[in-house]
Amino acid sequence: MADPIGRRQAIEAVAAGTASLALGCGAPVRPRTAAMERVGETRMSFPRALSGEHRVVPLPFAAGSLDGISERMITSHHENNYGGAVRNLNRTEQELARVTTDTPPLVVAALRERELTFRNSKTLHELYFASLGGDGRRSGAIERALTETYGSASRWEEHFRATGSGLGGGSGWVVLSYELDTGALRTAWSGHHTQVLAASVPLLVMDMYEHSYHLDFGAAVPRYLDAFFANVQWDEVNRRLELAMRLGALVARR
Repeated sequence: MADPIGRRQAIEAVAAGTASLALGCGAPVRPRTAAMERVGETRMSFPRALSGEHRVVPLPFAAGSLDGISERMITSHHENNYGGAVRNLNRTEQELARVTTDTPPLVVAALRERELTFRNSKTLHELYFASLGGDGRRSGAIERALTETYGSASRWEEHFRATGSGLGGGSGWVVLSYELDTGALRTAWSGHHTQVLAASVPLLVMDMYEHSYHLDFGAAVPRYLDAFFANVQWDEVNRRLELAMRLGALVARR
């Protein structure tokens, strides 16, 4: 594992947009512009609020290349469910941009709820797709970390699968995260897009909404779980873990 990066370098990396890449979101790095502001020695750039200009990130693998998950399933999931979240986020932001002091509070509250739902759906879907495309063979730092946390990586997988099974036939996410303030690995249940573990970095994300598996597996959730684990891109998980540990080191030195 690389030495923790300095505080200035970490902030600059986040400011340049590399955090989303390291987390698997696939967002392009934004170049420095004249609009950047100086904060101490660090130049920070802040994107415009409520731009409504989010774009669908392409799949990081060929749609028909997964083991046990069909091209039809992946394409539908990516274009309709994830793509729908991106499009709805853009529409919601455009509506929020029109809010004035005369807008009824209940309208603002409803729009904010939709904004959070679609924004998290967008991010979690991008992390999910970037979690796939591998051969499912665990190795490296994540293997050691899971063994230290659960006694064995296999024991962790039992917990992760059991959490997914508990969401079968319904909706939600299962997320393995690195908790920044404790340095712990946490397996979190989410029954909705808005339920996330605060102050954590997602390492592995599994979609348990029926749209992620029903075309291929119907109600046979265990078969989907098998297929998911057969395609996990563990190199990507290790990359996210390295970033999370670096950020965690900065949090610990506050």
